Amino acid sequence: MTAIPDTSDTAPAPSKAAQAGAPQIKPPLRERLIETPALLPGLTFLLVLILWETLTRAFQVPTYVLPPPSRIVEGFGAVSFARWAEHVWSTFRVAMLGYVVAIAVSLPIAIGLAKSRFLTRCLYPLLVVIQSVPVVAVAPIIIVVLGTDDAPRVVITFMISFFPLVVSMTTGLMATPPELIELSRSLNAPAYREFTQIRIPYALPYIFSGLKISITLSVIGAVVAEFVAADAGLGYFIQFSTSMFKLPQAWAGLFLLVALSLLLFQIVTQIQKRLFPWSLPKETR
Repeated sequence: MTAIPDTSDTAPAPSKAAQAGAPQIKPPLRERLIETPALLPGLTFLLVLILWETLTRAFQVPTYVLPPPSRIVEGFGAVSFARWAEHVWSTFRVAMLGYVVAIAVSLPIAIGLAKSRFLTRCLYPLLVVIQSVPVVAVAPIIIVVLGTDDAPRVVITFMISFFPLVVSMTTGLMATPPELIELSRSLNAPAYREFTQIRIPYALPYIFSGLKISITLSVIGAVVAEFVAADAGLGYFIQFSTSMFKLPQAWAGLFLLVALSLLLFQIVTQIQKRLFPWSLPKETR
């Protein structure tokens, strides 16, 4: 006799219709919040504003000490859009010029430091000394030497933002696996190909880390320069508003500075994600 297979323990596969009609299990709310990048920071910022408004009104904090967010919004409206645009553009122009100069100067220095131990011993202590000098103390001297136009402000911005770039670029260029360097030299590859095809691709995660830090420092540098000598810019506007005891307008300028820094930081982040996604960790791509 032919044995009949026992199918009592085998459940029939559900049909596609049954699968389609089955309820979908949604992930927990905490996971959905984490997977939405802008949601949690936005909710946190909104909560801070609500607490800020509530506490300043409940304790009747004077406006010249800490204005509530509603008064800061009024401060935005008290200044014309054309004037805001003029100040934002002035700060943005100086910050980007200093940032570009910092990149142009930092990359050759980093390549030299990564290639030559002699240059490392000669230049690196000098770079540390330059970074250790308070820029605010040197700024008046730079203004006297270079005048009161954009040149001294660009130099001050450069001095603040270039050191993280040099350190990150040098660290990345020296982090290349030595076996790849030996392989390229055994194949008689020229030095420029060693850097363009081996060292720089391996250094991109370090380079972009330095670029993200320096882009925010460039905004800080532009503001410091505007504190010293300027007739336009958000730093100048904040200083002028504070001297006139217009604290809501000064806070409005500060919020614009924060927004400008965040915008520039996100631009650098998106450039890395779009053009060099392989340089990011898998969980952040």
